[in-house]
Amino acid sequence: MTMNSGDTAWVLAATAMVLLMTPGLAFFYGGMVRAKSVLNMMMMSFVTIGIVSVLWTIFGYGLAFGDSGSGLYGSIGLSHLASAVNSMPNNGGVYPIPELAFSAFQLMFAVITPALISGAIADRTKLVAWVIFVSIWVTIVYFPVAHWVFDFGTKHKDGSITGAGWLASRGVLDFAGGTAVHINAGAAALALALVLGKRVGFARTPMKPHNLPLVLIGAGLLWFGWFGFNAGSALGANGLAALALINTQVATAAALLGWLIIEKFRDGHPTTLGAASGAVAGLVAITPACAFVAPWGAVLIGFAAGAVCALAVGLKYKFGFDDSLDVVGVHLVGGILGCIAIGFLGTTTVNSAGANGLLYGGGFTLLGKQALAVVSVFAFSFVISYVLGTIIKHTIGFRITEEAEVSGIDLAEHQETGYEFGLASGSFASRLGSAREGAES
Repeated sequence: MTMNSGDTAWVLAATAMVLLMTPGLAFFYGGMVRAKSVLNMMMMSFVTIGIVSVLWTIFGYGLAFGDSGSGLYGSIGLSHLASAVNSMPNNGGVYPIPELAFSAFQLMFAVITPALISGAIADRTKLVAWVIFVSIWVTIVYFPVAHWVFDFGTKHKDGSITGAGWLASRGVLDFAGGTAVHINAGAAALALALVLGKRVGFARTPMKPHNLPLVLIGAGLLWFGWFGFNAGSALGANGLAALALINTQVATAAALLGWLIIEKFRDGHPTTLGAASGAVAGLVAITPACAFVAPWGAVLIGFAAGAVCALAVGLKYKFGFDDSLDVVGVHLVGGILGCIAIGFLGTTTVNSAGANGLLYGGGFTLLGKQALAVVSVFAFSFVISYVLGTIIKHTIGFRITEEAEVSGIDLAEHQETGYEFGLASGSFASRLGSAREGAES
């Protein structure tokens, strides 16, 4: 088999699109917090890019996709990338693209997953504690879970397969990361929200988004990048990529409408924040199902996700945990909905490599597999995240002081502010005055 230039070009382009999603997430989250927290919120996404990229190069790719013979983790040791320069990836079969392209594509999934968690602990997290948490969490949670779900093993010449992830080998369907990315991140977000506790003034002081245009820009970048996220997971420019792309579009559109309808009936008015949040909820829910359901099924999944997630974001007030930017309500709930929906709407008529769900005569078999994936990934991520967060809390401390939180985390952590509202001063003011005098003369 020789490398296919068209497939390679698409995977490289999709890789860049998925990378753009993390800065898009920074805009999305940054606009949702108060003005005094915007830089720290965005910094949590950007520093994650740096941490995960380095760890992936050193050992992450091997842990996620190396063949150790185990379904729980890949190869432990130095990076496999040095030997991947002239090879093609063998992930349940050989793909005609460079293995480095495959590795880079999967890296971007590893980058955005912990970045998603940051929204649950906005306004109150020490950056150094976040750096330590991300470094350990991707190593002991994300890399192994990616192996469980995304590693289909090494296919040998005799047709045998070794080293497949334990969920992948059991027939769990997750095309682009409903479990490994969204449920994984959502469970960790819930754990950290419980460990860190509520923000000062939670449920008493208004904490409205400070910049809704920034939120919409972020949502737009996420929507665009998500085509690379989902359609790129076909690892080729083919019909499967086209199916994933159209399903991503229609599910997201339906979710946006579903969220706005709930807002209209519940609150009397649809909001721009609701439109952006609904779109993200649809993107989350269709991620695992995008290559396993027909477009009409994608519309149902999207609409249900928009409506259900719009209702789910209010659970934090009922149960008393402070998920600052609704990571639990959108990513955890949306991820669960999308994974379980495959058990009902999955059909081999659009993808012979999938399976038929309950509505297509497949019985409860696929539904049971999907439920297994949801429960196992949630439990593993929640427990490890809670323990890790608690250790950090009681050693170096995970949370800034109350005084720093009230005055603003941007100043406390970075000695910067996102906006300068005061009159210009100093040398710049002097130069401005001189320019005015020259113009008048």
